[in-house]
Formats: sequence, C-alpha cells, structure tokens
Amino acid sequence: MSAAWHILRDGEGVTLCRHLPPRFDVAAHTTLKAGHPIRLAHQIRQDMWRALQKVRGFSPVVELRPTEAGWAVTAGGRISGTASARDVRRIHDTLANPENRTRWMRHAGGTG
Repeated sequence: MSAAWHILRDGEGVTLCRHLPPRFDVAAHTTLKAGHPIRLAHQIRQDMWRALQKVRGFSPVVELRPTEAGWAVTAGGRISGTASARDVRRIHDTLANPENRTRWMRHAGGTG
C-alpha cells in the first residue's frame, strides 16, 4: 500500500485525504483543543480506518479548521455506494471516545 496522503492547506486549515478531490460521503464533527494539525489528522484517520475498514470503498478524509479554542474537526470520507446511519455513528463514536481523544492530543502536543 502506498504511503501517499495528500495534505491540503487552506490558510491555517488542513485537509488530509488519500484521493483528490477530498469528498465527504459520510462525516461527523467535533472540536479539539490546540495541537499539531497534521499529527491530529493522521491519528484521527487511523482510528477512523480501524472503525470503518470493512465498509466497501471507504477512504478517510479529515479536515481541521482553526477556532479560538483549537480545531473544528470534520472526519469521514468517501464510500463506494450508500453511506448508512451506522457508518456515521461509528465515526461519531470514534471522535467522541475519550481514550482516542487523549491519545490524539498527547501525540499532537496538545493539552487534552
């Protein structure tokens, strides 16, 4: 498998994706405190992949936009076929998981 990930920068925002253009067929949102955006995006992508790797044609996309408190995160990606409510729930659960969030922030040099 190729290690080629596209990192798109838009001002201070960052989008991490495998395929261009990035596309959200399925997505969930959260906010995180400040931390290194590329490291955060990769950590989120890895955990999202673990949660959705059996979904046919899933390709993760993570977008981080700066806020006063840190980052507004949109996580999801492409899916071949139709995205289900279960897929959205898996992404939401991944983003809301306190252990994931703590690990992401620790890896990204953030404060939690």
